[in-house]
Amino acid sequence: MRVHVVSDVHGNSEDLEKAGDGADALICLGDLILFLDYADHSRGIFPDLFGVENAHRIVELRTARRFEEAREFGNRLWAGLDRDAAIESAVRRQYAELFAAFPTPTYATYGNVDMPALWPEYARPGTTVLDGERVDIGGLVFGFVGGGLRTPMRTPFEIDDETYAAKLAALGEVDVLCTHIPPDVPDLCYDTVARRFERGSAALLEAIHTVRPKYALFGHVHQPLARRMRIGATECVNVGHFASSGTPWALEW
Repeated sequence: MRVHVVSDVHGNSEDLEKAGDGADALICLGDLILFLDYADHSRGIFPDLFGVENAHRIVELRTARRFEEAREFGNRLWAGLDRDAAIESAVRRQYAELFAAFPTPTYATYGNVDMPALWPEYARPGTTVLDGERVDIGGLVFGFVGGGLRTPMRTPFEIDDETYAAKLAALGEVDVLCTHIPPDVPDLCYDTVARRFERGSAALLEAIHTVRPKYALFGHVHQPLARRMRIGATECVNVGHFASSGTPWALEW
């Protein structure tokens, strides 16, 4: 049995179409939407609406962790526009293309930059969306928890720690734990290019110690200090920033 795993797709539908080649199934750990590409400020919903120079500026402010200034700058740009309608229209265009690229079967959960309310409209037969749920794939039990925890970035699907922990607890015993964010371990949470710690989950780390799955798979941190780490009986793997690599991570058994 061979499963390919991707995360942080961020608009890369071209490589997503090929991500399941040679595999029995594809797993996607979220962040389908490309709102703003920090490596190429000309790509994404934000520069499409406001131009590259404004994209440069907001990246500069966020990178410097001047989140309040970034928020005020963004609010000035949005003044007089229907923010929700503009974003939803752009996201719908991306989702139509991305969900069409999923092979059959695909098992997917949300990232912190996704809009879960729209997924039922675009998930076709052959794509199973899971959040706080388990599924048997080739005799192994996979558990899925989507979304991210609350941060100053205020991305679309951030939830409180208690809700996240409850979804983890609902999984019970699993062989493979699939989440968008990593466990709260510094080496797994630090982004070496953005030069900041992303939020990991303490409840996820506790679940790894308690449940002892064979694997814990996640994304979210695009350039992590450590891509793999063993925690007790569990191999923890950042499956990679698919938007830039275009290459899935493979799990075989």
